Amino acid sequence: MRKSLFFALSAILLVIAAGCAPGSSVEVSTPATSMRLTAPGPNPMINQPDLGGRVARAGAGLWHGIIAPATLLVSFFNPDVRMYEVHNAGSEYDIGFLLGLALILVILGLLIRMRR
Repeated sequence: MRKSLFFALSAILLVIAAGCAPGSSVEVSTPATSMRLTAPGPNPMINQPDLGGRVARAGAGLWHGIIAPATLLVSFFNPDVRMYEVHNAGSEYDIGFLLGLALILVILGLLIRMRR
């Protein structure tokens, strides 16, 4: 059981690593459909201010990560709402966003654990 789990996780990790290389893609095909998985492309709005003259940095990324679940739900009903700011400072914003999301996941995990 452990060997098969290790093999499956290793195969998934290799596919993810192959799909993250610049310019590469992974194609998943079934008899009915086909899907190409690629790494995200560059953001042309990086370090460019929005109409208000602002560029989102780590603090904004942290806040956007924390409110990401709510903004995802709202974005289904309002096309003007996005969960990720494109006018951002690049990696600085990304790390804040991921930390905010991780914070929410940790808090939810602790709440679920306390209920048991």
